[in-house]
Amino acid sequence: MKKKLSGEAVFQIVDILLMCLFIFLIIVPIFTVVMTSFVSEAEIARRGTFIIVPEKFDFSAYKMLFASGKNIVRAYSNTLFRVFVGTGLNLMVTISLAYGLSKDNLKGKTVITGFVFFTMLFSGGLIPTFILVKGLGLIDSRWAMVLPCLVNTWNLLIMRNFFYAIPKSLEEAAVIDGANDIQILTKVVLPLSKASIATIGLFYAVSHWNAWFDAMLYINKTPLLPMQNILRNIITAASSIGDLGAEAYNSLDVVPPSQSIRAATIVITTLPILVVYPFVQKYFVKGVMVGSVKG
Repeated sequence: MKKKLSGEAVFQIVDILLMCLFIFLIIVPIFTVVMTSFVSEAEIARRGTFIIVPEKFDFSAYKMLFASGKNIVRAYSNTLFRVFVGTGLNLMVTISLAYGLSKDNLKGKTVITGFVFFTMLFSGGLIPTFILVKGLGLIDSRWAMVLPCLVNTWNLLIMRNFFYAIPKSLEEAAVIDGANDIQILTKVVLPLSKASIATIGLFYAVSHWNAWFDAMLYINKTPLLPMQNILRNIITAASSIGDLGAEAYNSLDVVPPSQSIRAATIVITTLPILVVYPFVQKYFVKGVMVGSVKG
């Protein structure tokens, strides 16, 4: 007699099929974008815009993007400055404020928390923010892309809740050993909060990497623009020659199609994050309190 599948086995089969379908729906668009970046103008005219596998790989889109190497390298350096320096300052300020708000003995804690939460509902607006940045002398400065967005309220509250979850007994034990608040934060709280720091840090880093609007507002000099703004100008026909220089086009025998240029910019902007993410992802599955309290 044939054995009937148990309910658990049926569930696992359905679960695997759904996951395979989900993976397929994710991989196909990414694969299509990557392949489109290698398609030539002649092939698009012959086969259409939706090409999964090109007949011949054409690198003209990437050659055009990197034709003006000095501008591209400078834009990448601006982006890396924003990502590393900005994320570092974001974490430093967020951790400091979150640790203070996690203390029950903090005077005026309710009022301060109310002010922090208020910023999630209302903001000063675009024009007052621009006036403030201009008044601080940050126009045409790389710091204009870092200082105005120093703290994200949502990330701050998440990290505060992480700090709340740490048993007070650990901090009390550190106090008995003679540790002050800074020592408790650096030697007790932060080592137990690697998962939250990695998660919030990735949120900040991705936000800095993808941001372009604030640079468009506060930066008028092309040498100070980050990569996102340069690539945005590339796919804008009216300004691409001015930003990359005519040599970007003169160095090519055939100008690549706009679809390939857009796809190539997507690959260039997403590849670094895809490379970094696997090294940070392991912290997402770890509990904050793993190994912190022994029985």
